[in-house]
Amino acid sequence: MSRPVDALDSAFPIAASIALDLIRRPEVSEQWSRPSALPHLSIGGLACHLGRQAIRAAELLPTPSDLPVLESADNHYERAAWVSEGTPDAASVAVSNDEEEAARGPADLHARSAAAVKEAGDLLGRGAARDVVPIPWQGWALRRGDFLLTRQLEIVVHSDDLAVSIGVPTPEFPAEVFEPVCDLLVRLAVRRRGQSALISALSRSERAQDISAF
Repeated sequence: MSRPVDALDSAFPIAASIALDLIRRPEVSEQWSRPSALPHLSIGGLACHLGRQAIRAAELLPTPSDLPVLESADNHYERAAWVSEGTPDAASVAVSNDEEEAARGPADLHARSAAAVKEAGDLLGRGAARDVVPIPWQGWALRRGDFLLTRQLEIVVHSDDLAVSIGVPTPEFPAEVFEPVCDLLVRLAVRRRGQSALISALSRSERAQDISAF
């Protein structure tokens, strides 16, 4: 039986490939142990966090789930504890495994990320990905499109973080990748900051406010 192709089934492999190209840049390897633009995280640790988005997708897309399914990606961010906790402290960064993975070096990350990008693309391309995908570290699941949207948001945001950290231009993502992420960030920003803050920031530089979604 044929199934309609979700728009993010084709967009996610593009996002993951762009992230992989950034991770492979020589500037990342050359500055691996230096601090990144994010507190308490090295450039290598940030690169590992970025690469993990494809790795998690490859692991979880074919995994069955009996976890409760949230209504949307918005609900995922509304319920995730880290969203309201502010900037991570050194202890929370330490338990994320980013630095532990970074200690294995750039070549290890390159190999794992490349394999994951290929595997995730294959799962999505041949219809082998589940319609509902577990997020076991949160204790819930998302429909595949919502799960992929959360991974794309991570890729777009942390690609910017990594590019800034190594002093190169942030990658440009095509509309099918960037626009759903932008829409989600706007909704999250409005929920957290209110409509007026968003309107002022986007249209009135003289009274711009903080509209961070997180």
